[in-house]
This record gives sequence, C-alpha cells and structure tokens, in this order.
Amino acid sequence: MLYADTPLIRPETIARLRARLDAGAAIAVLGFRAADPTGYGRLLTQGKDELLAIREDREASEEERRVDLCNSGVLAFRVADLEGLLSRISNENAKGEFYLTDAIEIGRRDGFKAAVVECEEDEVLGVNARDQLAEAEAIWRRRRTELMQEGVTMIAPDTVWLSHDTAIGRDVVIEPNVFFGPGVKVDEGAEIKANCHFEGAVIGKGARIGPFARLRPGAALSEDVHVGNFVEVKNVTMAAGSKANHLSYLGDGSVGPKANIGAGTIFCNYDGFNKSKTEIGAGAFIGSNSSLVAPVKIGDGAYLGSGSVITKDVAPGSLALARSAQEERPGWAEKFRTLMGRRKGQS
Repeated sequence: MLYADTPLIRPETIARLRARLDAGAAIAVLGFRAADPTGYGRLLTQGKDELLAIREDREASEEERRVDLCNSGVLAFRVADLEGLLSRISNENAKGEFYLTDAIEIGRRDGFKAAVVECEEDEVLGVNARDQLAEAEAIWRRRRTELMQEGVTMIAPDTVWLSHDTAIGRDVVIEPNVFFGPGVKVDEGAEIKANCHFEGAVIGKGARIGPFARLRPGAALSEDVHVGNFVEVKNVTMAAGSKANHLSYLGDGSVGPKANIGAGTIFCNYDGFNKSKTEIGAGAFIGSNSSLVAPVKIGDGAYLGSGSVITKDVAPGSLALARSAQEERPGWAEKFRTLMGRRKGQS
C-alpha cells in the first residue's frame, strides 16, 4: 500500500519491504525515526524489527508517545485472506474510525509475523500543501546531486534544478543557475554555462551551451555544437560542429555540419497560421542580422550577406544578398547640424 502524497520513496525501499515478506513476515510496515513524533502513529516493537502493534497518537499511552519510531502509512501484506483480516477491524476508538493499523494486532493474534523496515524521515514526507511540495522538491533535487558521484561537475549544485528524468553523462560541467525541465538528455563532456533553461532537448557530446541559452522541445544538438548567449533553439536539429553563438532565434528546421549562424539571425518560422521549416546546409555561413523567411533552404557552403532578408532558396556555394543599396551624401551631416542649430536658436 502506497500513498500518492509521498513521492520520495525510493524503489530500493519498496524492495526491502518485499524482502521482509520473502523472509517470512506476513505484514511489513515502513517506519521512520521522527524528529518530532507528535501526531504520528507509533510503531511498538520487540527485538530488532519485530512489530507488535501500531498505536495512533490519540490512543497511545504517555510511555508509548515517547517512542520516536513512527508509522509512514506504507504497508506490505502477504496474507491469503486479506479481506477477512481487514473485515475484523473495529471502529471502537477515540475517533470512531476504522484504523487500518489495527490489522497488525489482529494479524498477530492469528499467528502472523509483522516486521518493521526503517527509512529516513525525508523519504516519507507527505505533500499536502504548496510549502510541503516545495520542501519535497528541494529534497529531491539534493538527491539528484548524486550525479556528481557519477562524474558530473556542478559548480553550485544548490542552484541547478533537475527534473525526474534528467539524464547527464560523465564529465559534463554545469555552471550555476541552470534549469533542466522534463525530457532533457546531456551527453558526456558537454559544458553548460550559467543561466540556461532547457526542456525537451538533447545536447550532444562535447557541446558548449550558454550562458543564457534556451533550448525548447525538439532541440537536438549533435557533437561539438556551440549555442551561445541569448540564443533560443526550438524544434531544430543542429549537426556536428555547427554554431550559433550570439543573440539568435532558431525555430523549426535544421542546421548542417559546421554551419555558422551569425549574431541576430532569425528563423521566421510562423506566418500567423502555420509553422514552416528553414534548412541550412553543411558549412553554410549566415551573416549577422539575417532573417530567413521559411520555408527556405540554404545550400551547402552558401554565404548570406549580413542584414539580408532571405525569402527564396539559395543554391550551394552561392552568395545571397537581400538588402537595399547603400546611399552616401557627402557633407550632409555638417549641413544638417548647422540647420538644426539655427532652428534650435530661434525657438
């Protein structure tokens, strides 16, 4: 019997309960030593781990209340007629309730053996309010720092938020203030710089991410990819060795091997109704401040001039420019300043 509001119980603990049943106990109860046992049912034992009874706090004597071994509520049964055992529980108690815990004494009268398995108090923390949820989350995150024993370096582990399914390989270095949402996998040797946010993303071997990078669902970064500060990647595959180092949005598409995405590049993926893809070929160079209006394909080895708005496919090896011609008017600046100075003096 498990409870939905105690999410921190380890699988190993459940296995230990089952092992007690395998060793001959008909009932196994999970207990913990409480710093403050007030309000908890007490586990009354004999010898090392033989359980005699569970006494609810309201029903306990003064001597029994001094016991700090408490009932977590988690029980394991191996009783052929469990329904018959439970049907004999009475509500003749101070609260007029049917205490499941009375099954221990009833079972012992039937000759069943009952045993206690102990765990840490944190493991059976109940979550019944938002503050308790935050406490449970903090405990769970501290557990995930066990990753450091497996070869992960965390500069400031208390500032790293890890989800239940976060997978991180050996020799990964994680700087402070990094958030791992659900569905994130980081391969070995990657470097995660400070203040990054990830969810639903895969980060390849030796990749370098951040600082201040955001990877959204569908971001799949291969080996040695660089994604730098203030770059957002969503539903884009970046092949080995490709780079987007500064201030860019890459949404819906693909980036070929060793392609370089210049600062300020935008994949214009949404027209208000539909999402379309941008495809960047191997070794392509995307000049800074370029807007690529999807659907569009940039061929292998192509160059895009800085400041371009690209609306058509670009052939491999080509240079594409899409900006207005620069106009220069000699002496204009001085004339302008003189005119403005006169107007200001007249006002």
